[in-house]
Amino acid sequence: MSKRFIPYAATAVVTATVLVSAPSASAAGHTPRPVVTQVKTMAEFDFAAGDAPENITVNPDNTVTLSMLGAVAEKAPKLVKVTPSGHRTTLATGHEGDQFTGNTRGSDGTVYYNVSSDDASRSGVWKLPVGGSPHRLVALPTDGLPNGLALDPAGRTLYVADSLNSTIWAVPASGGPAKAWLTDPALAPTPDASLKLGVNGLRIHNGAIWVTNFNKATLSKIPVTADGAPVRINTVTNKLTSVDDFTFLNEHSDVVFAARHEPTAQITVVYPNGTTKAALTAKDGLAWPTSAAVKGNRLYITNAGLNAPHDSHLQRGTVNPSQLLTHSGPQQHR
Repeated sequence: MSKRFIPYAATAVVTATVLVSAPSASAAGHTPRPVVTQVKTMAEFDFAAGDAPENITVNPDNTVTLSMLGAVAEKAPKLVKVTPSGHRTTLATGHEGDQFTGNTRGSDGTVYYNVSSDDASRSGVWKLPVGGSPHRLVALPTDGLPNGLALDPAGRTLYVADSLNSTIWAVPASGGPAKAWLTDPALAPTPDASLKLGVNGLRIHNGAIWVTNFNKATLSKIPVTADGAPVRINTVTNKLTSVDDFTFLNEHSDVVFAARHEPTAQITVVYPNGTTKAALTAKDGLAWPTSAAVKGNRLYITNAGLNAPHDSHLQRGTVNPSQLLTHSGPQQHR
């Protein structure tokens, strides 16, 4: 399969225990509530038009910015904004054959997004200022796949997960060449995988860069020194088959919601000790989930619908933090 058709690219108050603990069994005789409830479809998309959502950013006004792949249906990729009522506005349109993958937002409302392209004039990180037009901020290699994207808290540096080159790129938000911040075997694809994809999702959280590796089923944490250098990679879990992007319960918590697609569509909770359990499955309407985001107690999930009947859509549910400890669903361990 061509890389053009990848990417196989909380709440205000949380108890301290949720931040650091694994789940415990619920009390006997009580039926626990699910971790995520009130799951609804926020917007439906037209897969045949290339509108397969790959990545999401939740904005301060509760709209969301989505990257649409485009190439999965041989259409042009798009960057779109969706309101809580489901109204959609196209912010940028790319070239047929390219893909829009990760996107993120600066404090001033600037949108940054990755373009995966075989054309050297388009591949890289793009910038859409408020009230302005999109333009390329920096070029990236055409033999790679820029995937996950995050902006550091200071708003100075963007970090890009390159799923084919085993690399995390550092890109100045003000412009300038990309530099290989970290190249490591832990970020690499598996050589004998039918679909070779390494580092995939990327988030900056609590002084570290966190990443997933699709082929190796890992979620890893890379602490960052005061001068911005990477420290040793710490693997939190290696049980996340077909993991894509992910999000955190909130800015204080290391509890993760990870999106996983084939062979089993699932949003998986990952605890700091590596314990995992399912929060949502295909029974909840998941259809090739690619990413997730949390704002307040709302969990947003993008579904690319890459398998027939190609049900691409955006979902929203309510997170129940107390149930992260008491929910008695299936558990896995490292």
